[in-house]
Amino acid sequence: MSQPPSRRERVLILGAAGRDFHDFNLLYRDDPGVEVVAFTAAQIPGIQGRRYPASLAGPLYPDGIPIRDEAELEALIASHEVQRVVFAYSDLSHAEVMHRASRALAAGADFSLPGPRATMLRSSLPVIAVSAVRTGCGKSQTARWLAARLRERGNRVSAVRHPMPYGDLERQRLQRFASRADLDAAACTAEEREEYEPYIEAGAVIFAGVDYGAVLAAAEEEADLILWDGGNNDFPFFAPDWHVVLVDALRPDQVASHHPGETVLRMADVVVINKVSSAGSEAVARALAGVRALRPATPIVHASSPVTLDDPEAVRGRRALVVDDGPTLTHGGMAYGAAWVAATAAGAAEIVDPRPWAAPPLRRVLDAYPHLGPVLPALGYGPEQLDALRRSLDDADADVIVSGTPLDLARLIPLRKPVVRARYSYADGKSPSLAALLDDFLDANPGVSR
Repeated sequence: MSQPPSRRERVLILGAAGRDFHDFNLLYRDDPGVEVVAFTAAQIPGIQGRRYPASLAGPLYPDGIPIRDEAELEALIASHEVQRVVFAYSDLSHAEVMHRASRALAAGADFSLPGPRATMLRSSLPVIAVSAVRTGCGKSQTARWLAARLRERGNRVSAVRHPMPYGDLERQRLQRFASRADLDAAACTAEEREEYEPYIEAGAVIFAGVDYGAVLAAAEEEADLILWDGGNNDFPFFAPDWHVVLVDALRPDQVASHHPGETVLRMADVVVINKVSSAGSEAVARALAGVRALRPATPIVHASSPVTLDDPEAVRGRRALVVDDGPTLTHGGMAYGAAWVAATAAGAAEIVDPRPWAAPPLRRVLDAYPHLGPVLPALGYGPEQLDALRRSLDDADADVIVSGTPLDLARLIPLRKPVVRARYSYADGKSPSLAALLDDFLDANPGVSR
């Protein structure tokens, strides 16, 4: 008697428009024994309701794959008879990850966490990766500092950013940004511009996308070395030869509190405790103790993220409305960012609370994150949020806008008030310095220039 054909394992991927697509591409796209019935969306507004297109999903998925709201988790498990739920996004507390696991298990599905070995691509070039234990530790400016030092020494560097595919996924399969015109042509959101614009301003090229096999191949064609600029607190998509991990001295109790931040820390070749000049000595000591408990032999660098204003006199004695980096304030959990620090230090007469003037889309965000201080997150995931940001800033009873987002806010949206940019950078510490440790890495890799 013939046996019935075996049924494909039904999988649901919990994601946030980034690692979820990467894990699918590597682990499931070409596996005839698995059927991914849906992705779910979280953290990023407006993602649910779309489809992962057939052109990216491959021949096993001629209709593509739906992207649904994570709130539907139990219903999706039941309606699709899901056997496995795969967790594939970052910057959640360990407790929050396990709450999602409990929901999946109670609904009858297994719960899994694909790890670095299964999901990291191997490059033919040396790879330096920059990660962090939490969003907002200063990872991006550290990556840009490394890129500049490497270019000064004659190396061709391709920077590759953790994915931010918030638009047309087919068009975003492989992205290369070398100018603001490239950003405009790609209709990048404010969140994407925050990450890409500083590289372009520094004369660098940055890659991103959806299919990181294609992204890596394109980046390798232009470089002697790959620099991975990680997002949130995720572990790299490319296997690193040197892995720099940042810890925030302002959040010393979050060294190992989040996923996959603790994983990232345990993988580190060097740990940078950042913002030491802003945190007190007691907080720095607690952060150091937290790192040492997990990585007792790993080199540790003490560094700072100094903030400067383009025009301090335009802020001094005036009523300032502060705009800061969106993800750092929202799922990063910070009450304020660089612009608040800079405006306060410059002697603003008042930091204006944006809540009375926040347009409804931003008011909902402020209500959802009650930990926020008198700051406005620079959210612009779509035209509605971007217009809400413009209206909120125009309507506010303030004299000046202090913008701590890395993008050029005044260029992105027309505003009636003057905008003063607050910029933050990486400042290396003393021995051991990141510069010296970078030299050691380059000495061990003769194919790149020291």
